[in-house]
Amino acid sequence: MPSGELLEWQIANEARAIRRMVKKLHKVAEGKVRSCYEAGPCGFVLQRRLQDLGVACQVMAPSRTPKRPGARIKTNRRDALELAKFLRSRDVLEEVFPPTPEQEADRELCRCRETLQRDLTRARHRVTHFLLRRGCTYSGGRNWTERHRRWIKQIQMEQQHDQQALDCYLWAVEQLEQQVAHLMEQLVQLSEQPEYEKAVGALRCFRGIQTLTAITLVCELYSFGRFGSARGLMNFLGVVPGERSTGDKEIKLGITKAGNNHVRRLLVESSWHYRHRPAVGKGLKARRAGQPIEVIAHADKAMLRLHRRYWKLVMAGKASNKAVVAVARELTGFLWAVLYRQASAV
Repeated sequence: MPSGELLEWQIANEARAIRRMVKKLHKVAEGKVRSCYEAGPCGFVLQRRLQDLGVACQVMAPSRTPKRPGARIKTNRRDALELAKFLRSRDVLEEVFPPTPEQEADRELCRCRETLQRDLTRARHRVTHFLLRRGCTYSGGRNWTERHRRWIKQIQMEQQHDQQALDCYLWAVEQLEQQVAHLMEQLVQLSEQPEYEKAVGALRCFRGIQTLTAITLVCELYSFGRFGSARGLMNFLGVVPGERSTGDKEIKLGITKAGNNHVRRLLVESSWHYRHRPAVGKGLKARRAGQPIEVIAHADKAMLRLHRRYWKLVMAGKASNKAVVAVARELTGFLWAVLYRQASAV
C-alpha cells in the first residue's frame, strides 16, 4: 500500500484465482503493481500469467535472498512478507533470468531423459539384487551386455512367484530402455535444429563432450549472453571455492555447489577425460569435421592445459576427485569463451 500498510491474501495457484487477485490489487494499489516470488516448483508459469495480466513479476534466486542469522522459523507466510519488504527496497534481491517457453520445454526434455536414465539404473539394480538373493551370480564379465541378458533370460526359477517377480523386473527394464532410447533420438534431432546446431557443434570439439552432453549444456544455460565473464558462469554453476576469512585468518572451503547442478555434474564427468594423455582420437576427429578452425584450436588449448593441470594437482598430493573439480572449473572458462563469442556474434 502507498501508506506502508501490509495487506495479506492467500490464494490457490490457479489461473482463475490469480485473475481475481490482480483485479483486487489494481483496486487497492495506486500506480503500477510489482510482484515477485522465489524460484521453485512453480517454475515460470506464474510469472507469465501475472505479466499477461499487466503485473510486473520477477522470479528471485532463493540462494541470494538475505537471511537473518537469528531467524529459526521458516514458513510460507514469513517468506512472503520478507520478499515484499525486500522488493520495496528494490536493490536487495537478485532476479533469475527466465527462459522462453520454448527454451524451457527443450530443457525439460533433457531433464526427462536424465530422470528416466536414473530410473533405468535403479530398475537394473533391482534385477541384479533379486538374482543375488536367489543365489544366481553372473561371472561372465560386465552386467547388461548382450551376453549377460541372454544369461538372465535362460534363468528358470523353481518357485512360480519368483519367476513372476523376475519377469516384472525385466519388463520394467525393457520399457525404460525403450523410453530412454526414444528420448535420445529426440535430443539428437533437437541438437540439429538451427538455434542449437552451431553451439552444439562447437561444444563437441572439446574432449569428453558429445552430443548428449552438448545439447544438455546448451538447453540448461539457454542464454550465454547473460554471463559477462567466465567467472560469472563459474559462480553460477557453483564450481568456485567458498571462503570464510576474517582478519588475518584465511579459510578456504569446498566448492559452493550453488546454481545449476545438472550442468555441474556434466562438467565434472567430462573433466575426467582430461586425465588421459592429449590425443585426437577417431571419434573426436569426426566430431570436429566442418567446425571453425578457431574453435578447434581453442579446444586443443584446453586439452593440453587441463591435462597438465590435473596431473600437477595430483602430483602435489591432491585427491583425484578434487583435481577433476578444479579441471571442471577451468573447462567452464574455455566453454564460456567459445559460446559467449557465438552469442555476441548473433
